[in-house]
Amino acid sequence: MYFKNKTAFITGASRGIGKAIALKLAAEGANIIVAAKSVEEDPRLGGTIYSAVEEIEKSGGHGLAVKCDIRDEENIKSVIAQGAEKFDGIDILINNASAINLNNTDQLNTKHFDLMQSINVRGTFLVAKHCFPFLKNGNNPHVITLSPPINLDPKWFNNHISYTITKYSMSMLALGWAGEWKKYKIASNALWPRTTIATAAVKNLLGGDALINMSRTTDIIADSVHYILQQPSATYTGQTLIDEEVLASAGITDLDKYAVVQGGRLYPDLFI
Repeated sequence: MYFKNKTAFITGASRGIGKAIALKLAAEGANIIVAAKSVEEDPRLGGTIYSAVEEIEKSGGHGLAVKCDIRDEENIKSVIAQGAEKFDGIDILINNASAINLNNTDQLNTKHFDLMQSINVRGTFLVAKHCFPFLKNGNNPHVITLSPPINLDPKWFNNHISYTITKYSMSMLALGWAGEWKKYKIASNALWPRTTIATAAVKNLLGGDALINMSRTTDIIADSVHYILQQPSATYTGQTLIDEEVLASAGITDLDKYAVVQGGRLYPDLFI
């Protein structure tokens, strides 16, 4: 019960990777602030902030559902304050919320370019900025940002430069905070999967059921986060981590249980 009474603020926690992380920590008694926009269920996506909190409570944790659009700074400040007041602080921040559009320059409209910038870069920055006053008083405080290692191979820029620069910006934020907040012993790391993860975005936007069947479940990210958050925040920081490598450090090398189709072909994620 390492996470009993610890509080995690998780963006995009109504479904997918964010919810999987929430449930993993909740099973050990954590308090989870579920910060997302979903208050009514979309059948294509599934889940709301309220259904996520119900699952968190059933798992053994305590949850708070807060409607949060991370493009809105006043909204961010309000929900962070609500969560910190209810649970007497914040120890963990998971920057999970993100927008994706893989169109190239001439096909990407300005609205979608701005959306990725405002969520992936500006939103991630603002959430961390306003969590910082609570994190510096946290118990072994950690920030984990779901973003990739910075790979400058041109193939990651050629076809979806707009998405790439936002995800690399998230990783640069993670590395920057590691240095900026080291004196407060706040750990900051980026985490990314080796293979695609079975999420609504993969099914609806990227490759349908065919790609889902070549993916791993969200549990591999949740288990990686679980390990990272138990490491000493003063020293386990400033890294762009890959899920497989994190689990190897935890002594977990048989990863077939995470495959949607066990023994099947796995599809490498972007930037790997």
